[in-house]
Amino acid sequence: MTEQAIISSGAVLVLEDGRTFRGTSYGATGTALGEAVFATGMTGYQETITDPSYARQLVVQTAPHIGNTGVNRDDAESRQIWVAGYIVRDAARRPSNWRSEMSLDEELRDQGIIGIQGVDTRAITRHLRERGAMRAGIFSGAEAARPVDQLLAEVTASESMEGSKLAEEVSIDSSYVVEPSSHGWDGDTKFSIAAVDLGIKSMTPQRLAERGVRVHVLPATATLEDIDALEVDGVFYSNGPGDPATAEHQVKLLRQVLNQRIPFFGICFGNQLLGRALGFGTYKLRYGHRGINVPVMDRHTGKVEITSQNHGFAVDAPLDGPVEAPEPGFGRVEVSHVCLNDDVVEGLNCLDIPAFSVQYHPEAAAGPHDAAYLFDRFIDMMAGNRATGAQPDQHHSGNNQPSQENHA
Repeated sequence: MTEQAIISSGAVLVLEDGRTFRGTSYGATGTALGEAVFATGMTGYQETITDPSYARQLVVQTAPHIGNTGVNRDDAESRQIWVAGYIVRDAARRPSNWRSEMSLDEELRDQGIIGIQGVDTRAITRHLRERGAMRAGIFSGAEAARPVDQLLAEVTASESMEGSKLAEEVSIDSSYVVEPSSHGWDGDTKFSIAAVDLGIKSMTPQRLAERGVRVHVLPATATLEDIDALEVDGVFYSNGPGDPATAEHQVKLLRQVLNQRIPFFGICFGNQLLGRALGFGTYKLRYGHRGINVPVMDRHTGKVEITSQNHGFAVDAPLDGPVEAPEPGFGRVEVSHVCLNDDVVEGLNCLDIPAFSVQYHPEAAAGPHDAAYLFDRFIDMMAGNRATGAQPDQHHSGNNQPSQENHA
């Protein structure tokens, strides 16, 4: 290999604290800046990179062999790749799967995503677990040949994830509708909901459509007037990237929804925004939860679910409850789910208004599917709300609890 070829194929990962890892270029070449985080899933790399919750993040895949099944259009969770950069140990030399349409390397190049391969991802992961998620940069091609102190200066001058307002950046520009599908229901449209896209994954409205729900997907800038015009039975807040403390518009909208006693369900970022709407705070985790094997306990049933998660922030709510919501008018709230690894709040359940949320992903592509019952719980809540005539004083904790059948 010539000296020029070595330069063009070289790449370096520079962490905020000065730690560097050298490898070779993967995907596009150039500079990628973002927050370095690690994802522990052994499968589902295409779903990972197309998850909008990873916007402005450099994702380290802890699984050593990445790209072996290629990529295809059906498994993408959104309209594009959202990771700011991609870090792998052993990139597959060629894909081997009947559904593959192109290699992961080709897809990264086509979408201009800069990556690095041939680095010790286990060492990087251990470093991030000890020091916490931090700003970083991937520099490849000619950029990798620059002095490290110059590269580090670019990293430390980049934006932090704390204080980042990203939901509007990844959301849609105009609304669309996902009609009920023919799978798993009796043919009638049971309910319609407004799903506010804060970084929604395509599998989420599919899971609702399978249950006979018409899903109106709205931009992150949606207003109460937009929702009222649709005359929906419920409101859903999706997952998404960024600091929940910056989502003033979405928190204000959610408080209006809760005041109208419209049934509400939120996941991931939506869970954090429900927490803030109720008056609780949020905080940044040391290195977050990103994987498909996170154990969570449902505190009502004692059942442990293995869950898919991708979040760097969490709700600061008391585990001993129920407690009165700090924001007046919303009654009592309790922490319904908790992470068994670190006691992080994984779910909120309102006892006097029809609202609940979880921090993880019940749609879970590429799995697991332990939490799929939560979509049924949302439908049960809307059915209960319709049966009571949506009167505010008629909502109680029974509307929010899962049936034993849903847990079976």
